[in-house]
Amino acid sequence: MRNSLGPLLRRVTLCALSLAVVATPGGPAVAAPTPPAATEAAAATFAQRYHALQHGGITRAANTAVTCRKPMVARAVSCASARGGKAAANNDFDMFYVDVDKDPNTYNSSRGEVRLPPGSRVSYARLYWGGNLRVGEQKPPRDNGSALIAEPGGSYRHVRADTLVGHRTAHGADAFQASADVTPLVRSSGAGLYTVAQVNAAMGHSKAGAWGGWTLVVAYENEAAPLRHLAVWDGFDSLGGARGRSHAVRLAGLPVPARAKGSVGMVAYDGDRGATGDTLTVSTGRSRPVRLSDAANPARDVLNSTISEPGRQSARTPAYANTLGYDSDIFRLDGGLKADRKGLLIRLASRRESAWAGVLFAAVDAKR
Repeated sequence: MRNSLGPLLRRVTLCALSLAVVATPGGPAVAAPTPPAATEAAAATFAQRYHALQHGGITRAANTAVTCRKPMVARAVSCASARGGKAAANNDFDMFYVDVDKDPNTYNSSRGEVRLPPGSRVSYARLYWGGNLRVGEQKPPRDNGSALIAEPGGSYRHVRADTLVGHRTAHGADAFQASADVTPLVRSSGAGLYTVAQVNAAMGHSKAGAWGGWTLVVAYENEAAPLRHLAVWDGFDSLGGARGRSHAVRLAGLPVPARAKGSVGMVAYDGDRGATGDTLTVSTGRSRPVRLSDAANPARDVLNSTISEPGRQSARTPAYANTLGYDSDIFRLDGGLKADRKGLLIRLASRRESAWAGVLFAAVDAKR
């Protein structure tokens, strides 16, 4: 059950993952009825989606749905340089869809790997997808609540949003995020490359820029792993502005031991590499906030269009170093916090005018 961390907007259960096969990632799509539109709101307050106390961890697969096609301003680097990791902003380019499945009936598709330690059992899996609907074209909001997903070596299946869809127009963007519980599919399919298609994101060029992508968050049990609190929070709202608006979640009521280790992850939209002023911090009531960073994510530029994680990177197709507006990152929690019975506080903040928060998740030691 979803547990409130504050006043919540009404969450409406809609529908679950459809098991009807729609297409194969390497072949033509079969015609299928368009899923009904999900209930939407201008903002979805961050709330706890999942929590478990178990030996295990949280992993994820992710990728972008759009990339650059050509520069539109003199200051922009080439598309090849941007994709390769140079500082670049999506609003400086004409943007087009990523489409790797060779299926003429899907206009965007990409792949990402779910990596699981040997002996793991999937306990929960949720697919998140989102993007900007208004760029050089206007995508119909009625399609926000549906996407396609294919398990490793499998066929596409319709996935439909099962709770309120966040959909807000601000800062020149028409932005949304949707999600659905896909636990049965991922539990039965296990590790490997998942393909996600038909993310409802627009292509083209505008001041707001085109962006979109997907993340599959997976919690797992593994007796060889430490005992941890595993938690996922989600919502949807803009970050930034003159006051540096932020979103914070607390692993409330669950004691954090001294020198706790683990990982913290996030999903966010429209971050630009090289535009500083955004941070991800963790703290307890007895410790000062610690900024999370690594080689891929500077401490003051965590919203820098990366899909990253500690250690060996999961496979992706395509594997662009700069995703031009989509962040799905996991950071290592290295044990620098003091013990606190009130729990861990995670805060994502930005001082820029345009960024969007979607998901925060953590796997934190329950004892040391």
